[in-house]
This record gives sequence, structure tokens and C-alpha cells, in this order.
Amino acid sequence: MPNYFYTAKSLSNKTATGTIQAKDTRELAKTLKDDGLVLIKAVAIDSNKKWYNFSFGKGISATEKIMMAKNLSVMVATGLPLVNSFEMLANQSKSQNLKNALLSVKEQINKGESLHLAMAKHPAVFSDFFISMVEVGEEAGTLEEVLKILATQIEKEHRLKSEMQGAMIYPIIVLSLLLLVGIVIVVVVLPKLSQFFSSMNADIPFYTRILIDFGNFSTHNWPVLIIVPVAFIVFVWLSLKTKIGRWTRDTLFLKIPLINSLVKKNNCAILIRSLSSLLGSGVPMTRSLEVASGTVSNFYFKKAVTDSLEKIKKGEKLYEALLPYKDIFPFGAIEMLQVGEETGKTSTVLKTLADFYEDELISATAKLSAAIEPILIIFLGGMVAFFAFSIIQPMYGSLSAIQ
Repeated sequence: MPNYFYTAKSLSNKTATGTIQAKDTRELAKTLKDDGLVLIKAVAIDSNKKWYNFSFGKGISATEKIMMAKNLSVMVATGLPLVNSFEMLANQSKSQNLKNALLSVKEQINKGESLHLAMAKHPAVFSDFFISMVEVGEEAGTLEEVLKILATQIEKEHRLKSEMQGAMIYPIIVLSLLLLVGIVIVVVVLPKLSQFFSSMNADIPFYTRILIDFGNFSTHNWPVLIIVPVAFIVFVWLSLKTKIGRWTRDTLFLKIPLINSLVKKNNCAILIRSLSSLLGSGVPMTRSLEVASGTVSNFYFKKAVTDSLEKIKKGEKLYEALLPYKDIFPFGAIEMLQVGEETGKTSTVLKTLADFYEDELISATAKLSAAIEPILIIFLGGMVAFFAFSIIQPMYGSLSAIQ
């Protein structure tokens, strides 16, 4: 059954939006009617598309996303019609995917469609978070401010990803070079030296013999050495697509020392900033949690939010609903959330917390990267020494035999 992004009105004339799975619009209207809502408009959405983490489709850089939101904010502030704004944005775009989506949105607006519903027809380009924020901006007349918040949100998320990826570049380069050197020694150098060692009846250490045997095996069975790693990578990739695979990955990440702290702070920062942006824009708490649950990738954080949503619908406060999941949140997060709810400044406190955990995450990533460097140098030195001894010792034995 397809998912529908709907707009409905309650008996008190309040607008409600969301996503519901239904066989068709008739079934959707009946479901909403049971909840006291009258269906106004529904847009079918591809359920296979991801609606989180600002998914703008392939080939669209984070810079284009940020500039699109910022430029649109400026155009709205100057009073430029949306049709003209999206035409200009499409002309500026370097990504064909984004250009096509922007032109489509322009056409829909030109036909009288609201901006958020026009965007909802492109879930691979505009996330549920983006659409919900734009809808609030349209209804409240604060579209300019909402777009500024969205640009900041994307910018913060991009900064976090860049810091995390940057910390991994050095270890990947070192390990890749080490693997390449090892392959050359085992496959090219040692098999040739093996003939020399055999002709001299040299005493070959067991670790050199293991490397020589592995080199001979690799030379005669090289397809196996390509197929097995590729098959393993594909198996892991497909496993992570399943619920059990994601649960296993997220469980391990929360139990491995050093990594668990980064995972907690990363998911917490993304979740809290999303909630802060939604609440600050006037989105109700229940709808904010529904949308924000899609911005986190970790199974346990997502479960914490979805379970809390059900408790809040029954009258509990957010910090009370999250208390059972206190262990997965960084120290002080729940306590600060309690202060925000009790003082009526939830959005402000969440924004402060998001800034704090983002800075903490960047600092922790830098420290981890700095700690990895000497460990890698020691490991690299050890592997070089191992390969050197594997070659030098039997050569020394051969020279002794000659003497």
C-alpha cells in the first residue's frame, strides 16, 4: 500500500498534516474521519524513498542544498513571487536532479498548488522535515525565517558529517597503503625469493613460510581473493538493509568504547536540533517528534522517540517519556530538557543543547583522530618490521649456508 502525505481539517477548523499508509484516498479519508478529520488533499508518496537526513537525491552537494535554502529565503524576503524564485533557483542549480525538481515545483505553484504540497511530490529531493517546516512557514507567514532555520540545520548537519569523514581519511589512507605494500611483497617479491631460498636449502622461518604459501595460493587462485571479499562486503551491505542487521550494528556501536560516545552525541545532536527547529517554528510536539524520529539513524534513538510519542499523546511530558532511555543519551540531556519544559523554553534549551553536543562531538572526533595517529604509526612500524624480518632472516640463513 502507498503512503499518502495528507492535509486535513479538524472540526475546530485546525489544519493537520502527516503521512498515513492506505489502499487509496477513499480509505485514507475514512481513516481520517474516524479521527475527527476531514481530508482536504492527499499526495501519494513512494514508500521506498527515504524521508530523513535532508535527502536531496544523488549528485546534489550539501553546498547546493544550503545555497538553495538561503537564496530562497532572500527571494521571499524581497517579495519575489515563488514562481520566479524557483525558476531562478533552477537556472542556478548545477545538479540535474535538483533542477528538475525545482522546475516541477515551479509548475505546481503556477497551477495554484501550495509550496509544501508541491515539494511533497518530490520525496527524494525534499525531506519530510523540510516539507513540515515549509508548511508551518506558509501557514504562519514566516516562510523567510523558516528557510533560514532550514539552511542552518543543513549547514550544521553537513559540518558534523564532514568532521566525522575527515577524521577517517588518514587511517583509511595509511591502511590502504599498508595493504598495497603487503600484497606486492606477498604476491610478487616472496614467490621469487622462495625459489632462491629452496635452491640454497636455507632455513625458512614458519612466518615466512606462511607468507610464501599465501603468495603461491594468491597467484594461482586470485579470483577467489577478489570474489570472497566482494561477497562479504555485499553480504554485510544487504544485512544492514534488514531490521536485524541494523539492530546488530546499532547495538555494537553503542557498546564499543570510544565509538559509543560519538554515536550518542551525534544522534543526540541531530535529534535535538531537529526538535528545536520544529518546535521553534510552531510545529506541535507530537508532530515534531513524528518528523524528528526520521532524522536519526540509530535504532535505539528512533525507538526512544516513537515510544515517547505514544506516551506524550497520553499526557506525559517529553523528559518523563525519555527517562527509560536515559542510558543512550549523553549525560545531562534529559535533565536540561526537564528544565526547558518546566520553564516553558523547550525550543531555546534544545537549541543550546544541540550547539553544545555538536561542539562536543567535533572535539571528541578531533581527539580520537589524534589518538589514532600514533597507534597507526606503531602498527605500521610493526608490520614493516614483520615483512622485513620475513625476508631478511631467510636471506641471512642463505648467506650463512654459502659461507
